[in-house]
Amino acid sequence: MNPTTQELRGLTPLDYHLAVIDHLRTHEPEVWRWAAARTSHAEQRESLRTALLRNTYRIDQAAHPEIHATLDLARQRLGLNVEVPATLYQSAGTEMNASLVFVPGEVHLIVQGDLLARLSEQELLAVFGHELAHYVLWSQEEGAFLRAERILSDASAAPGAAASFSETWRRYALHTELFADHGAAIACGSPDPAISSLVKLNTGIRQVDAAAYLRQAAEVDAQQTGASEAASHPEVFMRARALQLWWEGSEELGPWLQQRLQGPLALRGLDLPGQHRLQGMTRGFLAHFFAGTELLSETVKAQIQLMFPDWHQDEPAVTPQAFAPEHADEPVRHYLTALMLDLALADPDQQEPVLLRAGVIAQALATLDHLHQLLKREAGFGKRELDRYKRQLAKEAAA
Repeated sequence: MNPTTQELRGLTPLDYHLAVIDHLRTHEPEVWRWAAARTSHAEQRESLRTALLRNTYRIDQAAHPEIHATLDLARQRLGLNVEVPATLYQSAGTEMNASLVFVPGEVHLIVQGDLLARLSEQELLAVFGHELAHYVLWSQEEGAFLRAERILSDASAAPGAAASFSETWRRYALHTELFADHGAAIACGSPDPAISSLVKLNTGIRQVDAAAYLRQAAEVDAQQTGASEAASHPEVFMRARALQLWWEGSEELGPWLQQRLQGPLALRGLDLPGQHRLQGMTRGFLAHFFAGTELLSETVKAQIQLMFPDWHQDEPAVTPQAFAPEHADEPVRHYLTALMLDLALADPDQQEPVLLRAGVIAQALATLDHLHQLLKREAGFGKRELDRYKRQLAKEAAA
């Protein structure tokens, strides 16, 4: 079947793409402008073409009209201008694969291994649709999505680069592959050839039942609920499941992507949007900590403003429920617990009531044992002081 206008509108960047671009534009404006100024010069393009011709076999349209007819159909269904020149290449190597070398205004698509011989016409259409979807994404908004990818790639490769850049680049790549899978399904008018081609390329099997693999993917998905740890391409079962949910227009897709490609906030695995999100949640957590109390002395407020100079007590509160295990990992909750202790120790005149408040909140965070450990290690509490604190906290909780 031919894809409908509604399906074509579905080939839009994912929420994560938009979040990363918004973060870079807002928080790294100079880098964003610098990356925008980078251009692909004519001599660089010619050098690229020469390298491709030197190391591949060019699949000419006159000699291989049926392959080019499939490519043209994929271009048409993805809304690409058929006047844009498209060149196909066969590279060396035994592993089946396909890739796109991006040049604005030109399509350069490379296939490898026995891909052309092993895939059905519909599966080849899906592969072409997948690669062309990369071109569609990188051409949108004056190349903003390609610009973001290059910034993240360069930042990750820089000496001493923060882990957050590498993690953002990894997640960005995972979402880009799911976007490209949408292009595969649109090119075919069905997700089935996209799924069967994925399985063939990853396993080498000659025949694939897409419906059977979707059942298999749903089974694995139900058993394993963690986020993908893949470097650039999500696991095949995830890609199949994501494509099915997207094609069906399921309301589960957004939460599923959050769970499967990002997971809960993890202190040691934060990406750039996650850092910004945790910063905002920390501000709200502090507002909740002091809400309805008279514990915010000038000394304690000064301690907070060392971290957030513009913090104010009436910020939107974020309760401990926002840091439940399905939303944040244990190190995040331990970080909040340590933060409460720092505030309690900042003002000796307020130490006891602030510590009691910290204990109440730590109970809601399920980190009271960790707070007890911190009291011994950081505040010098001995057994007598700690037992006294526990008794006071029990009275406070009862009250």
